Amino acid sequence: MKRIGMLTSGGDCQALNAAMRGVVKTLLNNKEKAEIYGFLDGYKGLIYGKYRTLGGDDFSGILTKGGTILGSSRTPFKTIQDPDENGLNKVEAMKQNYKKLKLDCLVILGGNGTHKTANLLRQEGLNVVTLPKTIDNDLWGTDMTFGFQSAVDVATAAIDCIHTTAASHGRVFIVEVMGHKVGWLTLHAGMASGADIILLPEIPYDINKVIAKIEEREKKGSRFTIIAVAEGAISKQDASLSKKEYKKKLAEKIYPSVSYEVAAAIQEKTGREVRVTVPGHTQRGGSPCPYDRVFASRLGAEAGKLIMNGEYGFMVGIKDQEIVKVPLEEVAGKLKMVSPDASIVKEAKLLGICFGD
Repeated sequence: MKRIGMLTSGGDCQALNAAMRGVVKTLLNNKEKAEIYGFLDGYKGLIYGKYRTLGGDDFSGILTKGGTILGSSRTPFKTIQDPDENGLNKVEAMKQNYKKLKLDCLVILGGNGTHKTANLLRQEGLNVVTLPKTIDNDLWGTDMTFGFQSAVDVATAAIDCIHTTAASHGRVFIVEVMGHKVGWLTLHAGMASGADIILLPEIPYDINKVIAKIEEREKKGSRFTIIAVAEGAISKQDASLSKKEYKKKLAEKIYPSVSYEVAAAIQEKTGREVRVTVPGHTQRGGSPCPYDRVFASRLGAEAGKLIMNGEYGFMVGIKDQEIVKVPLEEVAGKLKMVSPDASIVKEAKLLGICFGD
């Protein structure tokens, strides 16, 4: 009998349920007797012992369901070893709840911060298997994360819809796509929707080059321009500031976000009418796309296999289209960034897309 704890941590996304379903179906279909304990609202459930037992029926009919049946929350890694407001040692509390339930392993679904905490628990002696969830596709050790392709579809659809109104009114439209530190989502959605300009956190932009692209399009007869901006995009001027100076600027909140700052600069320098659209959390919502349903199911199946074999301390990912296991210590704390020299960036530039650099 395997006693398995399961939790989903960090921001939600599509295919979390599909991935958990994959784990449980694999165990049950291979005659592995298992007791599943679902911790509620991420690491908070493990810290405070809030869970519910789950059976096979709980994982039936959830392949296409977005969000997470267990709930989620953000429990920052930088404060995970600090006592809570009542003086509780959170790491020790997680260990005690693990031991109290006599768990054989924890299955943890999450992104970068989640994996840091998962690796800490591994170092503390707990058996852990993780699955790579994030719409940002920024986890080290895997070519893809589930939730990413679904979010690309949502963001692409938003930019597609903007095209018609932008063309009708002859406006510059900015669509702000999620991604604080990494720009994979903006890059893919921007290319898929035919954005003219894409601004990413990894490639600081020069506003004058952005404006030059708009004017170039106008001279060629294009009445509108579509700009896809990652929420963490940064200008070359701001990138030259120290961390302290940049934080001070952000704290002043002159603009709601970088998209509005870009819009104001374009309007001031060109007199062009600019509109900003922010799809926001719609990018995390809705049913997972077919790719993510298949991908998350494959990851779940491999995680179930690792559990049956007693192989712990791994993240299940994908490399060169094959599902692989990656040691947690190689994953935790590393971000997979968009390199300015990446082939996809060079190819986008060949298509005429401007990155403001």
